[in-house]
Amino acid sequence: MLNAAFWGLVQGLTEFLPISSSGHLVLIPALLNADEPDLATSVMLHLGTLVAVVWFYRRDLRKLARVRTDPEARLILLLLAVGTIPAALVGLTLRGPIEIVFDDPKIAAVALVITGAILALGLLLPTGLRRLPSGRIPDALVVGVAQAFALIPGISRSGMTITAGMAQGFERVEAARYAFLLAIPSIAGAGFLEGIDLVADGGFEAGVLVGMAVAAVSGYAAIAFLLRLLTKVGMAPFAAYCLVFGTAAFFLV
Repeated sequence: MLNAAFWGLVQGLTEFLPISSSGHLVLIPALLNADEPDLATSVMLHLGTLVAVVWFYRRDLRKLARVRTDPEARLILLLLAVGTIPAALVGLTLRGPIEIVFDDPKIAAVALVITGAILALGLLLPTGLRRLPSGRIPDALVVGVAQAFALIPGISRSGMTITAGMAQGFERVEAARYAFLLAIPSIAGAGFLEGIDLVADGGFEAGVLVGMAVAAVSGYAAIAFLLRLLTKVGMAPFAAYCLVFGTAAFFLV
């Protein structure tokens, strides 16, 4: 139970902070000489972070439910659908090779350094003024392709998608809003695929529900913390963290 709670905390914090949850789930076991979370725990952790982002953006989701009468809701749903396509195509066609990459912590360490470099470059972007309702299909494709790269462990999904949104001229918080709404189908899809494997393995023990709860609470806190930090200092602290931790991990694993 304590093990599930620990991985729930790791998943919840790193899923939404731009420091790569997949990278940490590879590097932390390698550094601690410990086992990675089992399949049952991984499924429940994904469900926990899904609960976190759905609850945090519940007002947006209620608005999107008015798709028949609200033109803005139709536009945002279109942006989410288009933005989901690149990662879905890559994830379904390259699932096997991606899983092989998860076995090499040095690749995850290098990818984390790359994440740090991208976040650092994002600091040079001019402050955007656009809001999500001004988004267009080319914006969604750019952010969607950025999300597809995050299938590599160590490449942060939130870091890539927020930076890509900022590069398209969106305000920092609006870029994060799009990134986190876009994370909902991605997290749900990953949990669904793992859930199929879990059913084949015979289900899970009730203890992993603790990990799910911890992931949900810490994930919600991570979203709120990131949004506050974006308005003040941007991505600089996370860029520094990824560069330092990724470099150190490369030489230690």
